[in-house]
Amino acid sequence: MKDLNSYKVWTAIITPMNQDGSINYADFEKILKQQESAGNAITLLGSTGEALNIDEDEKKKVLDFAIGLKLSVPLMAGVGGINLHTQLDWVKYLNTLELDCYLMVVPLYAKPGVHGQYGWFKALLNEADKPCMLYNIPGRTAKNLEFGTLSMLKSHQNFWAIKEASGSEEEFAKYVKTVPEALMMSGDDLMLPAFSKLGAKGVVSVASNVWPQATKLYAEQCANGSFKDNSIWESAIQSLFCASNPVPVKALMHATGIISSNSVRLPLSQKDMPDIEIVKKSDTAINGWFKARS
Repeated sequence: MKDLNSYKVWTAIITPMNQDGSINYADFEKILKQQESAGNAITLLGSTGEALNIDEDEKKKVLDFAIGLKLSVPLMAGVGGINLHTQLDWVKYLNTLELDCYLMVVPLYAKPGVHGQYGWFKALLNEADKPCMLYNIPGRTAKNLEFGTLSMLKSHQNFWAIKEASGSEEEFAKYVKTVPEALMMSGDDLMLPAFSKLGAKGVVSVASNVWPQATKLYAEQCANGSFKDNSIWESAIQSLFCASNPVPVKALMHATGIISSNSVRLPLSQKDMPDIEIVKKSDTAINGWFKARS
């Protein structure tokens, strides 16, 4: 049994693709093993993994492939959509796999209130047989994870953690106060220094796709209070969001030879990526930062 609370970094892993948009499993194995080598846990089929752009059969193949590698680090699978019956069926399927936990996002598009969110999450938590991390990302869902919902869910046996990506220190502090027993994780690389001071135990990270070891050190320094290089990391992280995620991180991973293609699926497009030099400059800065501290 893996200790899920001991990992400072959960990499929200990309899904690497060939030029024709099919999934590149050779690249996928490479990047998964890079995360294992760094000691980072892995989140599969989240928004960074383009889960909404991948059909169900492909998602099952992605999970089977990752599980089949028998990695030593935990695997978390994403659960997110708008139709409850579809998501319950998805959780039932996940229960049959050798996964360690699930990531459950606030329902998309509908903007449910306290009781709608409670009914949604309670149904999913009841169906799950693994620990579940609830995900607040109002920038994508147009609705916060409600504090009242959490108050009603906090004693549920499968409620384990929160991934908090509001971008607000005030909001983060309220989540900590509402569910002090839950593991609190920053859902935003940029906010990790501030959130760590308020109780975050680590980060569910986009940056660790391209900088697995450096991001782990960044998270460890934030956790122990020794992190002092905010300007370097702030600039680098902001560059990874100069277009919709994961367009920039895939562009950089391709430019540095980590993956064979920068392909994303519509409605994402690499044509929306500004000058590649933006992220290449960040790569040089972070690699230099890490080398100086290794």
